[in-house]
Amino acid sequence: MRMHLSTFAAGFLLLAGIGAAAAQDVIIEPEQETVIREYVKKQPLASVKIPEVELNIGSTLPETVELHEVPNTKYRTVVVDNRTVVVDPGTRKIIKIIE
Repeated sequence: MRMHLSTFAAGFLLLAGIGAAAAQDVIIEPEQETVIREYVKKQPLASVKIPEVELNIGSTLPETVELHEVPNTKYRTVVVDNRTVVVDPGTRKIIKIIE
């Protein structure tokens, strides 16, 4: 029984690691990152607080958070705790934090 539990725990940790790595594998093309940075400078947004979410790559934002479209990109942004967060609108996962 103990060996089965250890095997299960190891498998779970492996899968959790793969999921986290997959969330971090989204790479914004340099041209799109430039468009996002320029748009954010020209169109500043009010900062919001989301106490239940840690601002990390791969974290998922709740449906209650309004995401803002960035023209000519497939991504959305929101400012959380005065940090611009780039989000994949399909999954609502944070893919980049712009300092």
